[in-house]
Amino acid sequence: MPRERLVNIGFGNFVPANRVVSIVAPASLPMKRLREDARAEGRLIDATQGRKTRSILVTDSNHVILSAIQPETISQRFAQEEGD
Repeated sequence: MPRERLVNIGFGNFVPANRVVSIVAPASLPMKRLREDARAEGRLIDATQGRKTRSILVTDSNHVILSAIQPETISQRFAQEEGD
């Protein structure tokens, strides 16, 4: 059985790499709506540790994860993990 790769999304929080569908910046109106809808439906996971949200990760289970790490940084971490 292959080992599941975990990617650090900041402050000791990890997500399974194969479950993330997209990593987006939170500033646009559609992303704000996505966050509000996920919160209302109980699908929101806040991994910011009380810091400003800098990226939003969407998973294949339709969960929305908030991170305080820039999207570029998280995507680099995904790329590094693939190289290992």
